[in-house]
Amino acid sequence: MTTANKITIARILLIPLFVMMAIYYGRSVQRDEPLEWQRWTAIGIFVIAAASDGIDGYIARRFNQKSRLGEVLDPLADKGLLLSGIITLSVSDWGYEIPAWFPVLVVARDVVILAGTLTLHYLNGSVRVRPSWTGKTATALQMVAIALCMLQWNWFEKTLAIGGWTLTVGVLDLSVWLAGFFTLVSGFGYVMGGIAQLHDKGHGDPKPWNEP
Repeated sequence: MTTANKITIARILLIPLFVMMAIYYGRSVQRDEPLEWQRWTAIGIFVIAAASDGIDGYIARRFNQKSRLGEVLDPLADKGLLLSGIITLSVSDWGYEIPAWFPVLVVARDVVILAGTLTLHYLNGSVRVRPSWTGKTATALQMVAIALCMLQWNWFEKTLAIGGWTLTVGVLDLSVWLAGFFTLVSGFGYVMGGIAQLHDKGHGDPKPWNEP
């Protein structure tokens, strides 16, 4: 096994450690006895796991260690770390409650993309998945939202009054909303791209009623 793959596997193994420390810290907050060492340990694990993504990629390119296993494990590790962060912080009390629609939206988009990829592979025999700028932006903003939530950086907060209805908006709210918006837009983009590939192969064309 290559060194790059070993680093990727180590990154995957760090995910449950991060989840465990994040949950422990959330429980300490619920007891009104927040243990900051647990929060910083969770942050440290997350940072190490995120940074190792660039390290294994560099090693794979620099020392010609690209492999089929790495092509499978690397995106799996990236997506696993991202989803674990979003879901864990949405169910744990870290001082900011991530709205339930955000993890649901992120997971739903990824499920749709996975289902569409499998469908295209079954019908077309091949799949062309091209990363879009909206998808890359969504991933970057998701990471920003996770980072701000873990660091508890909500340095700006303003209460808006509209008639008899008030809404408090802070930096954390804006980061989640922006990430959610680009997640939704990128999801529609991938779906439209998949539909275009189906039409290219004629799967969207009508058939006579007696044609199998």
